[in-house]
Amino acid sequence: MWGRHYWVGPRPSGGGAGGTEVAGGVVVMFAWLSSQERHLRAYVELYAALGWACLVCHSDFLTLFMPDKAAVLADRVLTELVKELKVRPVPVVFASFSGGPKGCTYKVFQLIDRRCEGQLTLDDYQLVRDCVCGQMYDSSPVDFVSDLGTRFLLHPSVLKMPEPPRVLSWMTKGIALGLDILFIDRHFADIW
Repeated sequence: MWGRHYWVGPRPSGGGAGGTEVAGGVVVMFAWLSSQERHLRAYVELYAALGWACLVCHSDFLTLFMPDKAAVLADRVLTELVKELKVRPVPVVFASFSGGPKGCTYKVFQLIDRRCEGQLTLDDYQLVRDCVCGQMYDSSPVDFVSDLGTRFLLHPSVLKMPEPPRVLSWMTKGIALGLDILFIDRHFADIW
């Protein structure tokens, strides 16, 4: 499955957990890798207090390296969004956290801009384009060579050490640099 997505709170059409309550807009949240629902609770509660629904997307780690799988996940998220927008068009904001842009967000924008093929009709993508009113990013995407990026490659027990062995640190950064070189031309050009 390459990721998952789900609704939180009332939907624009009035369906969902809130019953007849109607959302004034939708925040499509692209969570950081390995995040869980409890990690996003504060953000979801903030948007719900403002009367907005949340469509949350969690990407799997492999979607970073497999653009085709990221496109499938992005298409599923857009399909779910279009179902609601066809009933009641509302403003849509895309919010992306940490690795979210590399995991799926960029493919959503490529589908909306018709730069790659998806399952929806051109009219459906146009509906989403007409409803988009903003984008939010909490940080730039993670590169493997950065300190944060190398943490994806280290075992959690090593991360807890006050001073990891220097050889292990060098090996990790070497692997990370190799991953960056391997994927930089093909993948990062699509994102930025």
